[in-house]
Amino acid sequence: MNWWIWIVLGLVLAAIELATPGGIVIVFFGAGALIVGILVLVGAAGPTWVQWLLFPIFALVSLRLFRQPILARLGLHDRRDVDSLVGEVAVPGEAIAPGAHGRAELRGTTWNVRNLDTTPLTAGQRCRVVAVKGLMLDLRSE
Repeated sequence: MNWWIWIVLGLVLAAIELATPGGIVIVFFGAGALIVGILVLVGAAGPTWVQWLLFPIFALVSLRLFRQPILARLGLHDRRDVDSLVGEVAVPGEAIAPGAHGRAELRGTTWNVRNLDTTPLTAGQRCRVVAVKGLMLDLRSE
């Protein structure tokens, strides 16, 4: 393939990354295409099948080496929005016995909850979220 096709492909992939919200992945495939384009330009890439072999190799290696540091640098590393619910106030929609499961409202959404208290939670009682396990909230009375 011509060198300029690889360069255009790399720029298009980088533009797609900028235009879409995501976890910063597509840009590394764009970088792989740019690297192959430069290698073709200097005559070091070989035949087309070698270029197509090098493209995903460069993309995956750069993804593996640079994605986590970039996410950490941008403050996107290890985002856990659900864990931020710890300490929030939830309101059960039904009575929940100690150790039992039920439903409670938090931030306008109904969640599956578990009562960690030794006393029952009543409907409408204010409770604190003490832990988040997947999509299950652990509650204690306030």
